[in-house]
Amino acid sequence: MDQARKDRIFALAKEQSQQQTLRFFDELSEEQQEHLSEQLEAVDFDMIRAAMTMENRAEKSLITPLKTLTVAEAEKDLGEYRAIGEKMLREGKVAALVLAGGQGSRLGFDGPKGTLNVGINRELYLFEILLGNMRENIRNAGNVRDLHFCVMTSDQNHQATVSFFEDHGYFGYPKEMIHFFRQDMAPALTHEGKILLEAKDSLSLAPNGNGGWFTSMQRCGLLDLLKKDGVEWINVVSVDNVLQNIADPVFLGATIAKECYAGAKVIAKVNPDERVGAICYRNGRPSVVEYSELTEEMRNAKNAEGEYLYNFGVTLNYLFHISETEEAAKNQLPIHRADKKIKCIDEAGNSVNPEAPNAYKLEYFIFDILEAFDDVLSMECIREHEFAPIKNREGADSLETARALLVARTGIAL
Repeated sequence: MDQARKDRIFALAKEQSQQQTLRFFDELSEEQQEHLSEQLEAVDFDMIRAAMTMENRAEKSLITPLKTLTVAEAEKDLGEYRAIGEKMLREGKVAALVLAGGQGSRLGFDGPKGTLNVGINRELYLFEILLGNMRENIRNAGNVRDLHFCVMTSDQNHQATVSFFEDHGYFGYPKEMIHFFRQDMAPALTHEGKILLEAKDSLSLAPNGNGGWFTSMQRCGLLDLLKKDGVEWINVVSVDNVLQNIADPVFLGATIAKECYAGAKVIAKVNPDERVGAICYRNGRPSVVEYSELTEEMRNAKNAEGEYLYNFGVTLNYLFHISETEEAAKNQLPIHRADKKIKCIDEAGNSVNPEAPNAYKLEYFIFDILEAFDDVLSMECIREHEFAPIKNREGADSLETARALLVARTGIAL
């Protein structure tokens, strides 16, 4: 590495008070020096500063109910909503984004979660199901063109995900309309805010949470590609829900008709204590509060009609208007700082496998961006029609329950 480049890297580390990241720099090969330098240059230092100075949001939050458009209420204007949404689909103004950076290890499956085979007597993969769900809406709208289908991966599973689509011929979907991009990474920090080293030539990095989807799309140029092709809305969904209703024209049409620039699909809770994030207002802004933030009194609070005030939980199916989200993304999102046990090396370069939490993992959550909008459409969907996640190896929200719901809803043979 030439001296000028080395001087810039050391100046950056000093400016950010992260000199410890270069402790072993002179021991490294030129290739290793470049690797470490590139990692350091990619760090979002604003995120680090915000994370280390943030206050406890829960303690300073005034949480109030947000009105949801229920299934019964939507039925009255269903035709209008569908017509608006299907027109947008025919014009290609909608793109889908699947959050697929995770592995299937929690399910006892070795591979990207989206490559999980849901079939019993035949192969039927999560990615394949999601593409099929979207294509059904496209066909029903009379669309003459395919929609962009974006897949956010992670460093851990990017190549395996791309290879999987290649090996399966993109499931008959046009290759040029499927886009893969990596989620941005965030460094693990000591409790004093210092970046940990995973190895002498590597920072300790982890995906920066599903809320980083928009800035990740910006940095890789995918957002510009979509805008150039006339896309105005992005439907962001999780990879693990086999009933995920992607590019739903009714949801899109209702969001537009209600003059909102963001929308969230929600389900009625089974009971007040169901552990799902509840859509609401936080300090007067649309938001989602985690179950742990709702007191027992709030969970059981009812309105004059006897309905629970915080009765609707999010399904991780969101709509975002691109240009409005660009404005929202200029604001610093709240950062979730989790205390974790992070493997690293110490000052002598020895490997450390801590027995107690030793570092913060930093994440953005997708629902936090909702707070940047003046209003958000919360729209109820029928649980049995649109919510069958695969999150656990057995029991509730498992592969077994998802299969049963998929067969009941579609009648397809697995």
